[in-house]
Amino acid sequence: MRLDKITRAAVDALEDVKARDIVVFDVKKMTAIFDKVIVATGESNRQCRALASRVQEMVKAAGGKVYGVEGEATGEWLLVDIGDTVIHIMQPAIRAYYNLEELWAPPPKTTKVAKVAKPSAKKSAVTKTTAK
Repeated sequence: MRLDKITRAAVDALEDVKARDIVVFDVKKMTAIFDKVIVATGESNRQCRALASRVQEMVKAAGGKVYGVEGEATGEWLLVDIGDTVIHIMQPAIRAYYNLEELWAPPPKTTKVAKVAKPSAKKSAVTKTTAK
């Protein structure tokens, strides 16, 4: 998946402040509200707030707009809305509990299983031979 300039700036900001387990999902086919979801982990309230702050700075510097930030009061789960991309910054316990990866990850590819011929419902006629 290729990231646009603004989304790339958000990922770079997360990497700058040492976010862990950064995952980017392309969700264009799942919702019309946004195109990408980024999920990242911060180790503490302070780091999560610093991550959100850095994302805002770098997105604005790249020419993007920050439409909203939620969760700054607690710092456990912050959401940064930059338009076509939504960034979730979560502490490990919150991330494990809500498991957004399961929600936004594409369904696993299934393989088609060839149909196995079922035995015929009719019983075959058994012929009895007699020896003479």
